[in-house]
Amino acid sequence: GADMAAAIDEMRDGLMEDWNILENVFRLLQREDTFCVDPQQWDKQKIVPFLQPDKLKELINLKVRETEKSTLAEIEALCQQVIHYSVKTSHGRFHNQLFGQLDPFGLAGAVITEAMNGSSYTYEIAPVFSLIETEIISTICKLAGYQEGDGILAPGGSTSNMYGIVLARYKIAPEVKTSGMFGMRPLVLFTSEQSHYSFMKAANWLGLGSDNCVSVKTNKLGQMLMEDLEAKILEAKARGGQPFFVNCTAGTTVLGAFDDINAAADVAERHGLWLHVDACLGGASLLSHKNRSLIAGLERANSFAWNPHKTLGVPMQCSMFLTRESGRLLERCNSTEAHYLFQQDKFYDVSYDTGNKSFQCGRKIDAFKFWLMLKARGYGKYGLLVDHAIEMSRLLEDKLRQRSDRFRLVLQKHEYSNVCFWFIPKAMRVSSKEETPEWWERLYTVAPKIKEQMTHNGTLMIGYSPLKAHNLGNFFRMVLTCFPILKSEELDFILDEIERLGEKIVI
Repeated sequence: GADMAAAIDEMRDGLMEDWNILENVFRLLQREDTFCVDPQQWDKQKIVPFLQPDKLKELINLKVRETEKSTLAEIEALCQQVIHYSVKTSHGRFHNQLFGQLDPFGLAGAVITEAMNGSSYTYEIAPVFSLIETEIISTICKLAGYQEGDGILAPGGSTSNMYGIVLARYKIAPEVKTSGMFGMRPLVLFTSEQSHYSFMKAANWLGLGSDNCVSVKTNKLGQMLMEDLEAKILEAKARGGQPFFVNCTAGTTVLGAFDDINAAADVAERHGLWLHVDACLGGASLLSHKNRSLIAGLERANSFAWNPHKTLGVPMQCSMFLTRESGRLLERCNSTEAHYLFQQDKFYDVSYDTGNKSFQCGRKIDAFKFWLMLKARGYGKYGLLVDHAIEMSRLLEDKLRQRSDRFRLVLQKHEYSNVCFWFIPKAMRVSSKEETPEWWERLYTVAPKIKEQMTHNGTLMIGYSPLKAHNLGNFFRMVLTCFPILKSEELDFILDEIERLGEKIVI
């Protein structure tokens, strides 16, 4: 007992000293090689000093033990190691994912959010943050053309898409909430073959069954074919299913393709189906000045999902689900009477207790960092940055065409800020009639090999992907985001670097 009391006293007495770790951490954050955001330094800074898992385990003491005694300096050194061996996603040459460099105002908001450690269920526990979430949702609903509208911030796009399916099911069959799906005809949803896999996962999680997530064919640009959608709906009805939900993708993961929302809305209205738009990637075009037409018809959708952490530079994660349905449908669908949280006899307006609309109880505050960015720049400036990223992507296509002996575009013109292409190494540059099926199979091995070189060199990170829907093997998928705000010379560097690394590979 005395030993325990002494240990507790020691921790209590040392607690104020422990808080000084923040000074050490802020010192690390201010080092220029933590974020790698200065274009003058990119040539010198590695995106990642890549090591295989076994080697990394040897270098960093990962073991968690019952007793530890570390000084603040030792903890700082450990943090420095973690930073050093992590991928610098804000490095201006990181183009590997659909997100990229952070907006500094977003990071400032994220740091304050973490420090306040609130939770988004009630106004009581997160007064300012609750009002901010309500304001963000209301603003985005207006931009989408929703007269009333409602919404919630969710932990990622897969969850936001699942909110859409749950809400659609509740609207068509509210009794499912209490009595389940026993004895019902199978509910069927429809989404394009190039859409995100989260719809398939949601069909599994929600008990619809992944067989009832029907894949719709796409055209050569990656857009959903409406005649095939119509045919698949009729097929589902003929085999005894009950169609209830159609998803349109606004910005597919690989090609960045946008389905025709107006055409899908016509089909959905004709069959009485809920129309959802997965705009997790392409939702940033809502703010655009020149490319807003990419999501024309969004106001006709019953709901949509958008991840401002993609394209815009909001820190991970920031994901929204929005619906034009009013009458508290979102709340009626998701609420249970949790009396210890959502008491109705509180001393303030309980309509600001957003937690009733959510599937979660504790919910991380993700609205503040986005709101702080909008307060710093206004959404008009982000619209300009979205347009700039798309413009740079079209310029990259031009530059790829100028090197047509070495590079080949997957699409001549992409719709958004993704650009997909192949690199053809010197040994494979042949006349078009020599480009046999075997030649293509070899070409598909090039991108993974160059990617390995990229990672070991730390000079550039670009992802690669096949496209099974079009029977295409591996190609590069370059993604441009609002930050860094690239100049055209940087595009030349990217192509030169792929060529440089491409000469080192053996095929």
